[in-house]
Amino acid sequence: MIQRRQWRRSVVLGSLAVFAVAVFAVAGCATMETPKMSAADAIAQRQRLMKLNGALWSDAQAKAKAGQFEAIAVDAEAMALNTPRIPGLFPEGSLSDKSAAKPEIWQKWPEFEASVKNFQTWAEKLRDAARSKDANATQAVMREFGKNACGSCHTPFRVPPKS
Repeated sequence: MIQRRQWRRSVVLGSLAVFAVAVFAVAGCATMETPKMSAADAIAQRQRLMKLNGALWSDAQAKAKAGQFEAIAVDAEAMALNTPRIPGLFPEGSLSDKSAAKPEIWQKWPEFEASVKNFQTWAEKLRDAARSKDANATQAVMREFGKNACGSCHTPFRVPPKS
């Protein structure tokens, strides 16, 4: 019963992720160009995208715990497809008390872009491992994902969450 519930949850979350990616694509976001927006709009949009990526990562972890390694590919693919939008959601000056972005993003823009590309590379690596149906390879990527994919950007460019 628990596995069936986890599977159903995974299918629903995966479907939502694919839907979200499709909405971004249909809305013209697939062109990698983000229209000019206010700082408040940029912050709101990037927070939504980061929450989606967080939900995808949580879903991937739940699937791994349930032994559904091949199903992780959907989450990883959605994260990889979300990645090209990230730089456009950080227009210069989009700082506020509602944002955890550090000024270093704009001071070290090439490093920020490299970190974003690194996230995409890790998401694609996770997708490919999951598609290979190799549980050990998928688990190996997952063990390093948080530190090497998310952490490569969050550590230098994001204010740590308040404990």
